[in-house]
Amino acid sequence: MSGTVTAGIISSRGRNIDQGPYDDFIQTDAPINKGNSGGPLFDMDGNVIGVNTAIYSPSGGSVGIGFSIPANEARGIVDQLRKTGKVSRGWLGVRIQNVTQDIADGLGLSPARGALVAGVEKDGPAAKAKLQTGDVIQTLDGQPIEGKALPRLSAQLPVGTVAHLGVWRHGKMVDVPVTIGMLPEPAAEPEAKPAATPKGAAEVSFSKLGFSVGPLDAAARQKYSLPSGQKGVLVTSVKDGGLASDRGLREGDVVTEVQQAEVTSPADLKKRIEDAQKAHKKSVLLLVHDADGLRWVPFPLNGEDTP
Repeated sequence: MSGTVTAGIISSRGRNIDQGPYDDFIQTDAPINKGNSGGPLFDMDGNVIGVNTAIYSPSGGSVGIGFSIPANEARGIVDQLRKTGKVSRGWLGVRIQNVTQDIADGLGLSPARGALVAGVEKDGPAAKAKLQTGDVIQTLDGQPIEGKALPRLSAQLPVGTVAHLGVWRHGKMVDVPVTIGMLPEPAAEPEAKPAATPKGAAEVSFSKLGFSVGPLDAAARQKYSLPSGQKGVLVTSVKDGGLASDRGLREGDVVTEVQQAEVTSPADLKKRIEDAQKAHKKSVLLLVHDADGLRWVPFPLNGEDTP
């Protein structure tokens, strides 16, 4: 199969195939065979428009769907390698997730778009700019943001650049200037001090939401291999087929915030959900720490007595 030349149709640009935070592939039906990775994708005029990278292969062989890195993106990487011998990417220092309609309802946001901040890296650019969990990044330097495009767009900015984020926070838009940092090398996290368990904490059940929570004490941390400094309340049980189960909540997960407010006990969690109910919120947002990190989980309230 050496020397193979193929022709194909571009069926999509900006394709995300969950290979990393910078996915922005050109999708083509030109076959990409073994050994073609790294080779050029040409247009009809002979211009290189992409670098062949991956295929869609449920069976291990090519089914005629391939993916290429856009030439403009590859050119920037090549320029950096020539000048410095390494690739430096811009970095905001946030963990994000897509904004679903349930999440937008809980935040009073319309339409449902942007990048929801699920976590802020300590001492990172976003932390220094006072970005908060629960913020929704709507624009980057005036450019609308759609979900997971944010890491890719921020990675393309030169280190030291001051970027302006349009952020939806507590029901209004604010401008947050942030100085782009350099993506750091992974580092081991320092051991945290054990968090104290609130006195009088008792298990609380949310039957309509389909889960129960209890205090996060030393025994719970040991049982579920949780960090010693982890704060919040422990998910002690999840009803099969219930709302919580459908939303991926699992026993051993930890709820750390409700509606962007920290929770420290099961009773505290119950009160904050009841407060959202009294405020006639369509849904309530829980910030959950699970095996994959932090994420926001929306629960519809539907105007009913929640617990």
